[in-house]
Amino acid sequence: MADKKVIRTIGVLTSGGDAPGMNAAIRAVVRTALSKGLKVRGIRRGYQGLLNEEIIDLSARDVSDTIERGGTILQTARCAEMRTEEGQQKAAAICKKYGIDGLVVIGGDGSFAGAQKLANFGINTIGLPGTIDLDIACTEYTIGFDTAVNTAMQAIDKVRDTSTSHERCSIIEVMGRDAGYLALWCGIANGAEKILMPEEHDYDEEKIIEDIQESRKRGKKNYIIINAEGVGDSMNMAKRIEEATGMETRATILGHMQRGGSPTCKDRVYASIMGAKAVDLLLEGKTNRVVGYKHGEYVDFDIDEALGMTKGIPAYQYEIAKELAL
Repeated sequence: MADKKVIRTIGVLTSGGDAPGMNAAIRAVVRTALSKGLKVRGIRRGYQGLLNEEIIDLSARDVSDTIERGGTILQTARCAEMRTEEGQQKAAAICKKYGIDGLVVIGGDGSFAGAQKLANFGINTIGLPGTIDLDIACTEYTIGFDTAVNTAMQAIDKVRDTSTSHERCSIIEVMGRDAGYLALWCGIANGAEKILMPEEHDYDEEKIIEDIQESRKRGKKNYIIINAEGVGDSMNMAKRIEEATGMETRATILGHMQRGGSPTCKDRVYASIMGAKAVDLLLEGKTNRVVGYKHGEYVDFDIDEALGMTKGIPAYQYEIAKELAL
């Protein structure tokens, strides 16, 4: 185990897409580190801000009244330069210039890839899984998913109300470019008749049209299709279904509202524990790790190992969703 005195200053940044609960994680990193006698530096606008040296000192007061706020108080950005070796070396040099001995990176797989590269250049790094998509393979929980799925669920309930009044078919598009977890969970929670996900590329639109026609014969007043962003084409799909069935069909794209809003209790608590654990791991002399949640425990994985894992939609859950839609 490394000497605890090695870590004197911890940096924290949020990278990639924002997620509710990121502020809880930032707050936990700051206050855990300060309670252990460390300094904390906040890096604004992710890796782009690191390269631009947008680095500020953070006090306990700076993170007061932030746990209930959505988004990220440090802001976030995508950064193409961080994908180059030159950019990675520059980022590592800037960390050293500002005396940052350990860096906590809150984001998804792309953010972890950056952290992995910084670790290779001698910066102690810990990744926290922050993404509303739930698509990080090493963990059963990601910061922001619980809030996003509840936001989407409530919106879909409202669309169903008006869809029932007008006896419509509604296609509701949720976020998830490469992962269908939001779609799957909303499909089950909202009692959708059909769930379309990027993992299931071969959906049959003709079969959906037949199912809508059969449902109408049985006296069903509305029909809800949850469509993941990665499948997309909701507006055109609505036109095709209406033409084929004669049933008024509307598409609703929920979009970035799913990223925002005050985080749920789960996202506040889990993100807080993960933030504190990141600091403890750095003080134990660990680096190139990702914090995860598995089987009811907060655990950590080697970033290389974590990035090599794959995660699909649980087949059993998808089968249940189909059975419950009958």
